Amino acid sequence: MSDEGRRQKLGRGLSALLGDERSPFGRAMPSRTPSQVPVGNLRPNIVQPRKRFDEASLRELADSIREKGILQPILVRPIAELAEHYEIIAGERRWRAAQLARLHEVPVLIRDISDTESLELALIENIQRADLNAMDEARGYARLIDEYDHSQEDVGRIVGKSRSHIANMLRLLALPESLQHMLEDGRLSAGHGRTLITASDPEALAQQIVTGRLSVRDAEALAKGRKPQGPKKQPPHKDPNIRALEEQLSNSLGLRVSIISNADESGAISVSYKTLEQFESICERLQARQPGAHGLRVTS
Repeated sequence: MSDEGRRQKLGRGLSALLGDERSPFGRAMPSRTPSQVPVGNLRPNIVQPRKRFDEASLRELADSIREKGILQPILVRPIAELAEHYEIIAGERRWRAAQLARLHEVPVLIRDISDTESLELALIENIQRADLNAMDEARGYARLIDEYDHSQEDVGRIVGKSRSHIANMLRLLALPESLQHMLEDGRLSAGHGRTLITASDPEALAQQIVTGRLSVRDAEALAKGRKPQGPKKQPPHKDPNIRALEEQLSNSLGLRVSIISNADESGAISVSYKTLEQFESICERLQARQPGAHGLRVTS
């Protein structure tokens, strides 16, 4: 397979591994039916780009799992030297939350893929997650470029992001280590980090952002000598199972997906795209699954 063909297949890698008839590497895949595996028989992936797992978020997900179970199976591959033991390709956060929820078994999809494919897909899956912190995302992009010989354009196609987004995230790696830690623990966002890159005194500005709970727009105004408008209203709470489904759909499409779930069981799914090519890809997938289907809102 050519490099270009392989890169295109990687772009839909998790979608294929989670249920399509063929893997992203051209091989036929086994049944989509999940298997139940003991929690203790799973091992984390050593190339997982996520270095920090928020304990409060894990406890919240564990509470949801106790009530509703694990909605999305964990994607794994066999460990050759350990019978009936598996390495996690996608879903370590669900696995950790399941342990907090004291589950004995978890649903998994078992896929037989090579070491190289597993490493690459683990990076891609975690990078595509909406809740990955900015520095882990940036380091994941850097690994795909440095270790797998991808260009910024290649990485953008694989994870469904623009080349400019990839370039902007990579710039965060130039920030001082103290500020990188602030992005890792969530005190600063990626947008804040981009503002700090060109600031005359980034450490001082970072402290002002955190103390004043400034938005990115306010931080930019402050950096330019203008008065900030103050902290923004916090977004409403969202059930962790709904967030997990958003992440799974985002992984499958390579695009940002938002789910609104109302108390009366109604709701909406929103898929955001940035290019005409992405829009056409969404339309093709919808038409392929159910010609003439409507009701999915696509926003730019």
